[in-house]
Amino acid sequence: MGEGLAIVAAICFAAGTVLQQKGTLSTEASGDDPRFLIQILHRPVWLAGAVVQSAGWVLQAMALDRASLVAVQSITALSLVIALPLGAMLTNQHIGGREIAGAALTTAGIVFFLSAGQPQGGTSSPAAGDWWSACLLTFALVGLLYLVGRRFTGAAKALTLGAAAGLGYGLQAAVTKTFVTQVGSGVAALLTSWSVWVLIVSALTGFALQQSSLKTGVLAPAMASSNSVTLFTSVLLGITVYGETLSKSGAARTGASFAGLALAIVGIAFLAGAAAPEPSARSTGPSPVA
Repeated sequence: MGEGLAIVAAICFAAGTVLQQKGTLSTEASGDDPRFLIQILHRPVWLAGAVVQSAGWVLQAMALDRASLVAVQSITALSLVIALPLGAMLTNQHIGGREIAGAALTTAGIVFFLSAGQPQGGTSSPAAGDWWSACLLTFALVGLLYLVGRRFTGAAKALTLGAAAGLGYGLQAAVTKTFVTQVGSGVAALLTSWSVWVLIVSALTGFALQQSSLKTGVLAPAMASSNSVTLFTSVLLGITVYGETLSKSGAARTGASFAGLALAIVGIAFLAGAAAPEPSARSTGPSPVA
């Protein structure tokens, strides 16, 4: 059940991301100008993408309540493959041999990872010290990647800012697994819970950075880095914070699961080098000033 919900969440994430990119590309402010984050709120296509993305998050939360963090995040990483044809239709993204090979490797790697590794759930109540360490390290890395990404342009900028967004989303997914166990505690208990505030901060951080990466106009590097880092971060947090394991069948299957993960990351790396669409093709036409 959890895996099925994760698949539908992946479809929502893919569709929502492409719609949001179409909206960000229609804003007048540049990607380095934070005003574009306000302007996108006046773009119906972006708002539609936000609604679809929100549906994906709800489905992801339901999946995390029923399956391991590692398994759910591995499946939702497939949103990258789903987004490519949508990007070709809506924002004129280039899809050639490199992109097709990357999508095939990513899909095969994730399928192999899940079948070989058979991720198993760990504790539902991680130690506070583990959470503090994970949060501080994650946000430090996010800040570093953001500062580096601001120095780049084009695909390199999309890749770096997408990676920073992936760290935020990986932490968000991990915290969501704790959050869903506290939903029935009442509003007062939720407002005083650390998980709610970390969830909000990590979600907003991932959101702002992902929009900046999409604003570059190059979908594949933005989503490739975001999805791969989200997956890698989720695997690490699942193992170190929740005590999840990649396999219950010994070292051989664990090694095979890591091989599948590596194959998926290689596929995502192929996609990260995708060609950018022509500037004229990316243009969505004049829009009213927000």
